[in-house]
Amino acid sequence: MTIYQQVAKVGPKIFGRDTLFKYGFNWLPMYRRSTGRITKVSKDLHKVEMRLPISYRNRNYVGSIFGGSMFSAVDPIPMVQLINILDNQYIVWDKSAEIAFKAPAREELYADFVYTDSELQDIIERVESEKEINIIKLTQLTNKDKSKVYCEVSKTIYISTKQHYKLKRQQRAEQTQS
Repeated sequence: MTIYQQVAKVGPKIFGRDTLFKYGFNWLPMYRRSTGRITKVSKDLHKVEMRLPISYRNRNYVGSIFGGSMFSAVDPIPMVQLINILDNQYIVWDKSAEIAFKAPAREELYADFVYTDSELQDIIERVESEKEINIIKLTQLTNKDKSKVYCEVSKTIYISTKQHYKLKRQQRAEQTQS
């Protein structure tokens, strides 16, 4: 168990899941380097809002926000958010990502990460029947009033029951040994 998993186990009893999610991300050294900041988290973790200010730390050669900062500010949130929403019987992994730059970002950017109740119910039902699934989450980095999209990040996320995932790994290990 990693230190992050240990904090995630104990922290909510002290701070609440939403507060731990927000400040945990904002204090995490690898996330701080992205220059993104989580600004709001709903109590049920279904909605997370982030801000990516433009600064000397993320400005590229031509004066816009470096694409790596845009991606790294968005990258971990949908997976970690879903891990914390679903109960402990599921495995959740990032599988792949695509980034599409729409315009040079020369202003502060914003993104919302949302899982609806119906989307979560669909995930649970599909995993129960199919044992493992992939979902695609699209995140847009926009200006404050959401009138302009600067970047879109499409994440493919793998979800399985722990039981199925463990069985699949055992089968794979047996195949490589023979």
